[in-house]
Amino acid sequence: MKEGGQRTKGKTLESSKENPVVSIITIVYNRKQDLQATFESVFAQSYSNIEYIVVDGASNDGTLDLIESYSDKISYWRSEPDKGLYDAMNKGLSLAQGDFVWFMNAGDLIFENDTTEQMIQKAGREADVYFGETMMFDETGKEWGVRSQITNQVLPKKLGWRSLSKGMVVCHQSILVKRGIAPEYILDHPFSADIDWVIKSLKAADQIVNTDQILSRYLMGGFSKKNLFKSWADRYDILKRHYGVIPNLWNHLMIVLRALLQRRSY
Repeated sequence: MKEGGQRTKGKTLESSKENPVVSIITIVYNRKQDLQATFESVFAQSYSNIEYIVVDGASNDGTLDLIESYSDKISYWRSEPDKGLYDAMNKGLSLAQGDFVWFMNAGDLIFENDTTEQMIQKAGREADVYFGETMMFDETGKEWGVRSQITNQVLPKKLGWRSLSKGMVVCHQSILVKRGIAPEYILDHPFSADIDWVIKSLKAADQIVNTDQILSRYLMGGFSKKNLFKSWADRYDILKRHYGVIPNLWNHLMIVLRALLQRRSY
């Protein structure tokens, strides 16, 4: 294992109601070019009370060299083999010390340089969960529009755990959860543990705030998209656990039809 960085980036991060510490966590494995873009997005944030954590799965493509070159801007980083995406995300959670956790994995971008600052100014530390919209873009950098407009996964104005009965209506990169209620990711469903994590987080939350902002830019064609059918099977079992067998049979049929339509759209 290799690790390094200073948690405070040279200064003490002090949490307050008006300025909570946001722990941004980036998971990466052999994606040097995508990681560079994510770094630039995080480092450009005007909000200063950010703890930035990077968890690398022992990359061998130069990713580790890139991480080390930015070590003065990273609060803490670790590079070691892992058991997959969600195992690495659990490591990120265990390292985080901020008030909120926000996953911005390699290739994902925060929407604008002042996005975090605007979000915090609206609600401060009163929320248990922040959520917002997602701008979808492809590998050429072309923006396709916000997720609710170009897919059938429409973000509701009010988000609760029952909102996910028909699928992942909120993008994982556009939801921040108070660290004290954030659960670990389950490892027995390696293709869709993100939806279980969001549902459990929303169940534990008392105050869920719609930021009415676009929070992230999401690079289309991610892990679950590349493993679509396995993702469906995982998601079916997860939603059955949370919502029951009979409702899930109908809801999952809708999810499959929606995913097929979405797959044809881009």
